[in-house]
Amino acid sequence: MGGMPPSRRTPFWTYVALQAPHWGLAALIGWWIQGSFDLPAWVATAIPTAVILMDLAMYPVVGYAYNADEGPPVERLVGQYGVAVERLAPTGYVRIGSELWRARTTDAAPIARDLPVEVVAAEGLVLSVRRAAD
Repeated sequence: MGGMPPSRRTPFWTYVALQAPHWGLAALIGWWIQGSFDLPAWVATAIPTAVILMDLAMYPVVGYAYNADEGPPVERLVGQYGVAVERLAPTGYVRIGSELWRARTTDAAPIARDLPVEVVAAEGLVLSVRRAAD
């Protein structure tokens, strides 16, 4: 059996597909509130419209979570810059953003504490780093 072809859905459309049930529920609630409290008809459409607009406004904030990246998350650090928090001779710890990572230098000489480093590879959970230009 050949299986299914890979999905061509973009992260935005994945987000929309996952929000659609929420929007349907908002439409039902709007319809129920409008009918139960004898409110004008526009209320039945205003509630789901507000929910849809709110969800679309939130996509720039949460959309990164819908990116399907096939590689291990640690590989996303390749190319990032950080700082050695201890001497790397040849291993030690570096800070990349707000996270502490075990690292191994690819340079022949040790890298001193507080010097900038660049991530050049990831092997398991150990980063390969080199001294970055100041």
